[in-house]
Amino acid sequence: MTEAVTHTLQNPAETMRDILQEIGHHDLIETPTEIHLGKAHLITLPDGRKVSDLTDKLREAAGYLKPLRRAGTARLDDLDSLIAWTKRFQGENSVLFAKPDMQKPTLTCIADYHLEGPAQPIAPAGDPTARHCHHRAIYSFPLSEEWKDWMRISGQPLDKDEMGEFIEAHAKDIMDPTPAVLGGTISDKNEPWENRLIQTAQKIEGRFGQLSQLLAMSRRFQVHETSDLTVKTNRDTGESEIQFLNEHKGADGKPLNVPNLITIAIPVFLNGAPYRLPVRFRYRKAGASVKFILTIYNPEKAFEAAFDEAVATARDATGLPMFQGTPET
Repeated sequence: MTEAVTHTLQNPAETMRDILQEIGHHDLIETPTEIHLGKAHLITLPDGRKVSDLTDKLREAAGYLKPLRRAGTARLDDLDSLIAWTKRFQGENSVLFAKPDMQKPTLTCIADYHLEGPAQPIAPAGDPTARHCHHRAIYSFPLSEEWKDWMRISGQPLDKDEMGEFIEAHAKDIMDPTPAVLGGTISDKNEPWENRLIQTAQKIEGRFGQLSQLLAMSRRFQVHETSDLTVKTNRDTGESEIQFLNEHKGADGKPLNVPNLITIAIPVFLNGAPYRLPVRFRYRKAGASVKFILTIYNPEKAFEAAFDEAVATARDATGLPMFQGTPET
């Protein structure tokens, strides 16, 4: 038979005090004496001495009456507004980003951009040169209606009625060539833009036409095609070469002499200055029908000139660094 072992409490009051002290023990948590948004705010709660983090709640409370920092993106309707916004909020680290996209060109100001210089090593307080980049303004350049209309039909085949309606609706955009342009000779007496058009015509073997010619063709243009058979024989070898020469003639039987260039003057951006652009005019006979093709010659050059002019205006007015491209997201 095993004898029971018993323990005698020498001082029951002291033992219970130790047990309660062990149960209620907790480490001291240092709390800031004042609100410091860069430090965590921790307290202990009676429920099992659980630790609760009040940092987010204190930051939310601190921003209740006013925001802790500037943030948001303003979308502006004209270049002057972007310049005014930039001057109002710019600092030593503000920058501009220009995106020369022909479909959606934009100019962006980031007021709180990162400071200049290399990134600093990771430290408890963070990189002193880093910024949130959350305070921005964006100006989306509005393309003019004239630019959008001409770019829409550029290079697209149109039938006679479609071309006639388009030319009549946009007659104000078409410039009749000056005597100097019709003459086709580059001279110091010509305007610079006249010499540029003449150079273009010489480069692509073009001849400028007038608005009245286009309208007449859209109303009465008919093409008669004739084919001539030619046979060439090599007397030394006896080989023969057969060719069909197709020639387009008008209703009077004479060969067609159609101008293949016109000049338009349209703005690239809404309310902007007009740019003179050569437009190549071609026609293509497809069976019994005729398709007309109007193609703007090198529109990228006019777009770049208009965009660069606007960007230079913003850069000179604000004095900020300018980057070509898209900022970090």
